[in-house]
Formats: sequence, C-alpha cells, structure tokens
Amino acid sequence: MFKFLLLIQQETEDSDLGKDVEKVSEGFKSSWDKMWERIFSWKESLIEYLPEIILSLIVFTLCYILSIYTKRWVKKLLSKVIKRASIRSLVANVVSILIILTGVVIAVSLLNMSNLLKGILAAGGIAGLAVALAFQGALANTFSGVFISLNDIMNVGDYVETNGYAGTIEEITLRNTRIREVDNNIVVIPNKMIIENPFKNYGLTPRIRTKITCGVHYDCDMRFVKELATDAISKHFSQLDYERVEFHWLEFGDSSINFQIRFWIAAESYLNVYEAKSEAMMVIKEVFDENSINIPYPIRTLEWANPKDALE
Repeated sequence: MFKFLLLIQQETEDSDLGKDVEKVSEGFKSSWDKMWERIFSWKESLIEYLPEIILSLIVFTLCYILSIYTKRWVKKLLSKVIKRASIRSLVANVVSILIILTGVVIAVSLLNMSNLLKGILAAGGIAGLAVALAFQGALANTFSGVFISLNDIMNVGDYVETNGYAGTIEEITLRNTRIREVDNNIVVIPNKMIIENPFKNYGLTPRIRTKITCGVHYDCDMRFVKELATDAISKHFSQLDYERVEFHWLEFGDSSINFQIRFWIAAESYLNVYEAKSEAMMVIKEVFDENSINIPYPIRTLEWANPKDALE
C-alpha cells in the first residue's frame, strides 16, 4: 500500500514538472516572436522614414559645412574691427555653434521628434543655468574681456595704472590682462577687477602735458629767466597749434626763486614722460650756463650772538 502511494506521488510530481517546462518553453517562444515582430516593425519604420532621415542628415551636413566657412569669414571680417585674436575666435565660434544648433533643430523637426527636441532644449537650459552658477566668476571675467576689446579702452603696448599696479600691457585674454611693470615683473589682473575699478591709460591720449620745477638765484633777472626757459623748451619740444609752453613762478624759497615750466609731449608710453623731463632738465641747464644764470644749491647762514665765538 505504501509503495502504491509513493508511485502516485512521483507521477504527480513528474506531471507538474512537465507543465512547468511547458510554460517556460511557451514563454520563451512568445518572447522570441515578439522580439522578431519588433525588429520587423523597426525595419518597416526605418524604410518608411528613410527619406526623412536622409534629408535630415543632408541638412545637418550642409549646416556643419556652412558653419566652418562662416567661422573663417567672420574671423576675416572681424580682423578689421577687433584687434585681439581671442575675441575674434570667440565670436566666430559662437556664430559657428549657432549655425550647427540650427541644423540640429531643423534635422530633428524633419524627423517629427518634437518631444525629443523639447527634452534637449529643457536639458540644455538646465545645464546652462548650472554652468552659469558654477562659473559666474569666470564668465564675469570673460564678458569683461569682451567689453574691453569691443570698446577699445585698452590695447597691447599701452602704459596703464590700475588696482595699485602700473606698467605696459603685454597681453589681453578673455579672462585676464598681463601687465609688465618697470622692474620687469609680470602682474596678472582679472578683467573683472579692471572694469569695476578706476584705471588710468596713458595710451588713450596722443599728447599729454608734463612739467619740471627749478630754482634760480635771487640776483637773476626774473623776466629774462622766463624768456630763456620758455624759448629753450619751445624750440626743443614741438608744440601743436592749441598747445603752448607755460612758465610760472612758484615761490621765494630759502635759497632760490622757484618756478615750474609745463609743456606738451607725445604720449605713446609713460617712459616718454621720464625721457622728456630728463631732456628738459638738460636743456634748461645748458641755456642757463650759457647766460650765466645760477641754479643755487641749498645755503644755510649761521649767526652767533658773540662774533668772538665764531672765531673760536
């Protein structure tokens, strides 16, 4: 009896296992059929949309080629307006990217993928916002560099004073400006700091006025001294029609009568100021020596209450 029950149980288990195997086999066959059905449907869709795909590829390729030639043309055109190669390259790259993006939009529109286009635009907007927040300092320097270039307020070779530094501009990039000081040190200043703070650019004006001071002995003829100094500077430094050499007596000093003389010079660099002052001092000294005009050195007079103390 017990053996009979075991045999019945075994047959039941075998039948259940067969059913499970049959179900798995049917499921695998169904999945296989669905996969091929989808492949065939994709094939039919590909054949159906093949003209749109080819047209989209042609449009994108044409836009890409157009962006390359437009980039070159923009660089050539801007070379007449913008002096800095970095700015020309930036503008040309922006124009090129805009043309490529236009090609992408047209290509996606031809494929009737409006939902995909919306997703790309939304993702691009979010990514752009994140980048702007993360790199706002760098972007501020970049926009400041573009502003400096477009307004032509600084150029390579100009002598400037800004943010406590003074020197000749060596290079202007989109992020910073390199200045070489008179002691040959290089100072790198972010463009944002230059825009936000006052600066003096000696290269913005072709002519500047400088001055030198001097003193003559009390025995000199003041009017004769004025005429000599004014004529000497006028002959040595050419003055334009609206410019003139100005001579002013300043004070009766301890050992001399002091004056200043102001005149105009070319202002290509701040070094011209030092050179002009040095040359003017030599010219004044030469003309004074020729006419026996004494430039006194400081004199101190000592007095004693008892003259006998001085002898001792």
